[in-house]
Amino acid sequence: MTEFKCGNCTGGICAKGCSRHADKLNTYDWMADLPDNADACDMVEVQFKPPRKGYFLNVNKLPLEKGDVVAVEANPGHDVGTVTMTGRLVPLQLKKANLKPGTELKKVYRKVRQTDIDKFNEAKAREHETMIESRQIALRLGLQMKIGDVEYQGDGNKAIFYYIADERVDFRQLIKVLADRFKVRIEMKQIGARQEAGRIGGLGPCGRELCCATWLTGFVSVGTAAARFQDLSLNPQKLAGQCAKLKCCMNYEVDQYVESLRRLPSREITLQTQDAEYFFFKADILAHRITYSTDKKFLANEQTISARRAFEVMQMNKNGQKPASLAEESHEPEPVSNDLIEQESINRFDSRNKKGGKKNGKKRHASGNENAHGGGNNGANEKAGENNRRGGNGNARGNNNGGGRNRGNRPNGGNGANGGNANGKNHSGASNSDNSGNSGN
Repeated sequence: MTEFKCGNCTGGICAKGCSRHADKLNTYDWMADLPDNADACDMVEVQFKPPRKGYFLNVNKLPLEKGDVVAVEANPGHDVGTVTMTGRLVPLQLKKANLKPGTELKKVYRKVRQTDIDKFNEAKAREHETMIESRQIALRLGLQMKIGDVEYQGDGNKAIFYYIADERVDFRQLIKVLADRFKVRIEMKQIGARQEAGRIGGLGPCGRELCCATWLTGFVSVGTAAARFQDLSLNPQKLAGQCAKLKCCMNYEVDQYVESLRRLPSREITLQTQDAEYFFFKADILAHRITYSTDKKFLANEQTISARRAFEVMQMNKNGQKPASLAEESHEPEPVSNDLIEQESINRFDSRNKKGGKKNGKKRHASGNENAHGGGNNGANEKAGENNRRGGNGNARGNNNGGGRNRGNRPNGGNGANGGNANGKNHSGASNSDNSGNSGN
């Protein structure tokens, strides 16, 4: 079994639903990995030069998978294309292509051989030269048409000329000249400007490949009403795509804008306040935010409020009341956006550690200061104790001088134990008895 690797995956994941290469108008087959999907339907989808596709019957029961190059039935001869889908999803694609269930489909002949590939490459090499020469022939015949592309059949017996014309063109003479010049069967097929842009390809203003060149098959008419609903500037240069028509992507979100517009107040209604009258200036449709101005023509004293607040003021005006201002009464805190780039930085934890280190350093420094101050306090306590001892000695002397008899007092009899006599007063004999006891000591 052949493995097909996803072209847009970097891990090399095998999946039958993905193509070997990125084809235009490729459809992902999400049922391809089912065990009996290939045998569930005999029809296969074959893609030729984009965006042309066809649906064929695998009458020979060939083991076909997505990516196989096959030779299919054509008129006349055979054509060469690539299988893009098999199994249960093919009937759904037939319905999408507006083909009726009873439509007779052509057959798949075989997988291509080397001779088929050589003829196919030789025919494809002549396409650009044939297109340039056919344009010159149409110009000489005076036909108001533009030949945009040429596609040769796989066996080289037939050529399809895609042209663009604003009016009906009589190209019968052109067919005779082209058949005589290139010796092949000629088929003329008219396409529009959008189909031509899809065949040529390119990048849109959004930076991605054109929708008509990748996945868009049905072209719905686009009008300027879609631009008005979305509040887009009616500038033809900005609204037109590479096909010089209005961009198809304008229809993608128009339904959502129409639904949001129903929840906004009318632009013709003015809002009355106690100090001014406000007129509609602009609106953010999806965010339901409206900007009002005190002047109709230019922005002055702007006030941006929600649609809910606008309806509240309108109801107040109907009841004959006028608010002091249009501002919201209660403001909700605005959401703070996170820096996603900073979250993915490899140094996002270093800054936090540095901040934590500074804080820890400050704490260590503060604790050191406290210890230093504590040491100073201890020193102060020591000094205070020394002063107390000295004070005790002084008190002892005062007691000796102020009392009557002081039995057995020695010259150094005064001690810190005389703290009870700290006031220097000796009015009773109890103090003398204490002193006598101290002298005994």
